[in-house]
Amino acid sequence: MKTRLARALCIAIILGTGFFHATLDAQRKNEDNTTRTVEGMVTDTADRPVAKAVVLLKNAKTFQIRSFITQEDGSYHFAGLSTDVEYQLKADHDGVSTSWKNLSVFNSKKTPVINLKLKRKGRGAHLQGD
Repeated sequence: MKTRLARALCIAIILGTGFFHATLDAQRKNEDNTTRTVEGMVTDTADRPVAKAVVLLKNAKTFQIRSFITQEDGSYHFAGLSTDVEYQLKADHDGVSTSWKNLSVFNSKKTPVINLKLKRKGRGAHLQGD
């Protein structure tokens, strides 16, 4: 009796594990391969995080702009971006800005990282992409 119960329990575990893996494979196949996320950090010349910098993300097709205010650790992210669209990013902080930095459709990473760093030149300062 105990042997039958142990055998039935083993079979149930094996079948359950197989079902779990089949479900996981189906979920992977249904993953959205048409969207991506971009993330990064805004830092100053001493590589310290810049909190409360405004990072702008511009859709190059529609010219729609989204913004994100960096966290205390200088990080930002934008999710739900189309893989078929070029984007441009820049950061603004205390009246200082980067030039626009491109996120290309040819960048095939699911989560590309674009860091923006504050650089000082001459008497003025500007933020520059890494």
